[in-house]
Amino acid sequence: MFEAKLYSERRKNLTSNISNGIVLILGNVDVPMSYPANTYKFRQDSSFLYFFGLDLPAFAGVIDVESGEETIFGNDIDIEDIIWMGPQPSVKELCLKVGIQQNKPFDKLADYLAKAKSQGRKIHFLPPYRAENKILLEDLLSIKISNLKESASLELVKAVIKLRSVKDKYEIAHLDEIMDVAYEMHTSAMKMAKAGVYEREIAGRIEGIALSHGGMVSFPVILSKHGETLHNHCHENKLQKGDLVIVDAGFESILHYATDHTRVSPVGGKFSQKQKEIYEIVLAANNGATKLIKPGVTYQSIHLASARIIAQGLTDLGLMKGDVDEAVKAGAHAMFFPHGLGHMMGLDVHDMEDLGQIYVGYDDEIRPIDQFGTAYLRMGKKLQANFVITNEPGIYFIPALIEKWKTEKINHEFINFTKVEEYIGFGGIRLEDDILLTETGSRLLGKKRIPITVEEVENLVR
Repeated sequence: MFEAKLYSERRKNLTSNISNGIVLILGNVDVPMSYPANTYKFRQDSSFLYFFGLDLPAFAGVIDVESGEETIFGNDIDIEDIIWMGPQPSVKELCLKVGIQQNKPFDKLADYLAKAKSQGRKIHFLPPYRAENKILLEDLLSIKISNLKESASLELVKAVIKLRSVKDKYEIAHLDEIMDVAYEMHTSAMKMAKAGVYEREIAGRIEGIALSHGGMVSFPVILSKHGETLHNHCHENKLQKGDLVIVDAGFESILHYATDHTRVSPVGGKFSQKQKEIYEIVLAANNGATKLIKPGVTYQSIHLASARIIAQGLTDLGLMKGDVDEAVKAGAHAMFFPHGLGHMMGLDVHDMEDLGQIYVGYDDEIRPIDQFGTAYLRMGKKLQANFVITNEPGIYFIPALIEKWKTEKINHEFINFTKVEEYIGFGGIRLEDDILLTETGSRLLGKKRIPITVEEVENLVR
């Protein structure tokens, strides 16, 4: 938890961006895993964490925009809770830690909101993503669950995105600090990339490292020798010499800030010539994008620049053909690079995606490009100082996609399908770094870059 003053400042900044009414931000509750008392690990709502700081279930925060009155609704524990959980701070004590002077029992929230509604006041709430909070909002506001998303306050959504997008010095310092854990996770995975090892052994080690540092993984570990499946969560394969193993994994700290990196290792410690050639293209796209990242530049333009580096590299290898600029314009590169260059990162690994990616990654000036591959770009708008983003280009050989494009003659004038078919079974390569926008450019978060050059990776695996 940060200091109380910081949370107070955040709430003050939030209300200065809201015209009038009541701001309601719900925390999360425990969710049963197999029966009511056996719950999943609790994860607080990120916007509630950002403005109210309390990392405990069953709380709601309310701000009266006109009066400035701030209230936490939540219940003190009873003797039964104490038996199982031990003594806990009172709600009053918790509220003071985040600069809130007033608290009320949770069951008073309905009366509070009913009174505000009777006075004709606007109640601002964020689009809910959990079933429990959807049901609660339906009860509190008499809005059908099916209508909650469209009834959520766009004014509040945009105000939250405006504040959370720009990281303060405390958030940046914390993100820099936790990159050490990401380094440990990924270098440990590289050292385990040996023939005979099961993917699940490496995935388990990674998750164990995250747990040992007081947090957890920031998303389910993506780890596979079948890197052509972009989000492959199956970890049942045994590694063999010559395989490529892709590891896309992040750490979520005790404050719930995320890391997100991807590295690819050759099982046994040596890239084949074919693997090395593709790897070097992806690395060039990653490094090329990093050089372009600075305030005032749109990330959409950097994505397209990265796509051009990939298309040029594949053309040099004979996998693509024709004019590179025309190929990228036509979207031909997307058969190999069918996703966006990166996304916002912070309290969520895809920061604020629950609020609507169109508002997080785009604005009135920059809109998504409706084209296969590029349409998946989550972050396209103009970059600002203290944004935190990922940079993750990739090249994949996806058999079903190759067959579809070949059969339907999609971009056949730019793709040498005869040559491409020689790469069926290759897998995929993605290289991802976490980047902070500075006043004049950008820098990688953390003290040192996770090994990424061919020589660095081969040496570490060996």
